[in-house]
Amino acid sequence: MNSTEIGRRGESIAVEFLENKGYRVVALNFRAGRGEIDIIAWADERLLVFVEVKTRAGDGFGGPEDAVGLKKQDLLARTAGIYMEQIDYDWEIRFDIIAILMKNEQVLEIRHIEDAFFPT
Repeated sequence: MNSTEIGRRGESIAVEFLENKGYRVVALNFRAGRGEIDIIAWADERLLVFVEVKTRAGDGFGGPEDAVGLKKQDLLARTAGIYMEQIDYDWEIRFDIIAILMKNEQVLEIRHIEDAFFPT
């Protein structure tokens, strides 16, 4: 699999993972300007969660979540703000990361990091 295919597979795995935990997914690959949010889901009726999915085929360069630096966090926060304006939402939010390690198309590990960062 190439990196695009690995990313798509990871997002699909992450959606299933979240749904199994009781999250209600409402948007996939939401784009605004230069930003994109992989998954937007309700954890409950009052908590909107913006999820960045990072999938790696091996862990030679650190954990997948290490790829979400300050610049990416800022872009995610800005994009989340646009989404919130579009749905007229002004309540509790959270930014999560789902890190997926794969080898030969098999999932080795899924880590769900809740409250992974705060909007800047």
